[in-house]
Amino acid sequence: MMGHEPRQTTSNIGHLNKPSIQALIHGLNRHYYSIGIAYKKTGLEENMLMNLHKTVWTEALEMNDFKMEAQKNEERLNRLVGLSEGYEKRVKEETELSKDQLKTRYVGKVDPKKRMLCQVLFSAFLKPC
Repeated sequence: MMGHEPRQTTSNIGHLNKPSIQALIHGLNRHYYSIGIAYKKTGLEENMLMNLHKTVWTEALEMNDFKMEAQKNEERLNRLVGLSEGYEKRVKEETELSKDQLKTRYVGKVDPKKRMLCQVLFSAFLKPC
């Protein structure tokens, strides 16, 4: 050992995983190795991670931005005005058409009365129809 530094050598040969076929295809034979590492979380750590992105009860008490709410209200009112105009037009047409014509006249078209009721009754409480 004259002229050599005393070094400690360690080995991980017993803990290496053999390279996969895909790694061999890509030429990672000598320069590739992976060490199997096992780690288990305790129950407390799992609970902490499960609660990490949970919503807090105080989020329901937070106020939305007033400008955004004003824009949403304006959009809702514009939709309501359009639906009421469509409903008025439909009522006028229904007085002029016969019963046979009424059966096929509005097939596949939006019913303004149903949409108005849905929007007015449920817009503040549920997702839009």
